[in-house]
Order: sequence, then structure tokens, then C-alpha cells
Amino acid sequence: LNKSWMHTPEALAKHYIPYNAKFLGNTEVDQPKGTEIVKDAVRKLKFQRHIKKSEGQKTPKVELQISIYGVKILDPKTKDVQYNCQLHRISFCADDKTDKRIFTFICKDSESNKHLCYVFDSEKCAEEITLTIGQAFDLAYKKFLESGGKDVETRKQIGTLQKRIQELETENSELKKQLWDLEEQLMIAPVPPAGSISLKPQTSTDVFDMVPFSAVTPLVPIPASNGTPPPPPTTSPSDMSKDLFGAAPFDPFTCGQADFPPDIQSKLDEIQEGFKMGLTLEGTVFSPDPLDSRC
Repeated sequence: LNKSWMHTPEALAKHYIPYNAKFLGNTEVDQPKGTEIVKDAVRKLKFQRHIKKSEGQKTPKVELQISIYGVKILDPKTKDVQYNCQLHRISFCADDKTDKRIFTFICKDSESNKHLCYVFDSEKCAEEITLTIGQAFDLAYKKFLESGGKDVETRKQIGTLQKRIQELETENSELKKQLWDLEEQLMIAPVPPAGSISLKPQTSTDVFDMVPFSAVTPLVPIPASNGTPPPPPTTSPSDMSKDLFGAAPFDPFTCGQADFPPDIQSKLDEIQEGFKMGLTLEGTVFSPDPLDSRC
């Protein structure tokens, strides 16, 4: 937080900051943070890269696009996204103080939930890229607190209520079906013997002395007593695409309107947990050995 950031907040919030670098690769690590963790990862990937270089393979170039939504790693020519690292999943970021070229960050994989260390070689820009990722994380966290973070508990409660409403609606449908079956049984009941008195025709009303409800035939509105037509229904077909709370798709940076997907609570917990862990920025010495020559 005491760093002097290099870019305007608007540049990272509305656009992105591009950087070109060589991508040494990524490798699984045991911990989300730690200087020794990234040192071992850098040595491992540098060794693998030197072997590939001796076989005639060049270190691939990539474009990094850094914004409050994450760090994208793209092919610089085709612009195909190779990796999309969300900021709340990035826990550690460091650059090499010996030659200003190597920088790395640790990110939790969205599918496997494993911690992966990404290592890059950028000519004289390693420290700047590290600071830019730190600034983007700082802005994203503040924006999450201002918009989404305040409503985390509220959204959880609404999601729970919505699930309960769906359960009640299912239960209500089952009860309606049982009632309908009971009405059908009463309708086909045997005719009483001759001479017996039937107070009400059994085919005209149900057990509650009401006209049997049909789930197939729509209800016909009854005109008001003063001759004026009844008011139109309040729910339009277009509203059916929204939930009971009139919500739109969930965005962690946009509050107030949203469809709640089934896993909304786990998504909110994950984002909140990632930001709460924080992002550690470090400048360190990775590999001061002879193998640290040009990749």
C-alpha cells in the first residue's frame, strides 16, 4: 500500500496495461507464498528452458494484459488467450533484483485448485510489471469492497432464501398433485343407492365445496361487479427470465441486480477468501548462479 503506483486507476479499471515478455512456463508449487518457493520454481523452469534451448527451441514470447479483472497471457500475434489469471487467485508476485529481467507470480488454478508459479523474462521491465500487478490487485480489492464485498452476506441470505422458495414450490406442486388425485377419486366414486339423498352433485365441486382446480385449463378472469374489466396481470413474460428478486447475472463488481447461479455462495467465498489472503510483492535474488544467463 505504500508503493507509488505507476498507472492511473482508470487505465487499469476501464482498460489494461500491456507488456511483452518471454514465458519460461509454469510449474506446481506447494505453497501460495514464499521467496524460497519461487526461487525453486525459477531454477526448475530455467533448467528446463536451457535444455529446450540446446534442442533448438526458442523461448516463446507472450503479451501480458494487466487490469483489475486479472492477468491475461496471450499469443502476441494471434491474441489467443493462453492463461487467464484472476487477481483474487494471485497470492505472491516477485521480481529478480540481480538483472531486472525475471519476474514471477503464484496463482491458484481455477480447475485443479493447485498453486502454479508462472515465470517470465522481460527486458528491464520485471519490477514495473510486478508493481502493476500489485496496483491492479489493490484497485480490484477496493472495488470489490465498495460494490460487492458489502453485500456478500446479503447475497448469501438471498441465495439461501431462493433455494428454500424453490423447495417450497416443489412441495406445493406435489401437494397440488395429491389433491388433484383425491378429487379424481371422489369424482369416480360409486353412485349412491336409489332413494338415498345426495346433497350436492359430486362432479361439480371438490372436497372443499369449490369448483375443481385444473392445472391444464387457465383461469378465466371474472369481470368486476361494476362492469369494469379486471386489471391486467402484473407479471409479464419478459419477467420470467429473472429470478424472484428481479436479479441479473452476478458480477463481483456490480451489486444490486442479478440472477443467482447455484454456486453463488462458493464463488463469493472464493473471491472474498482470495482478497483476504492479500498479494505479497517482493524484490529478491532468484538465481545468482552461472545458469542465469540469457534465456
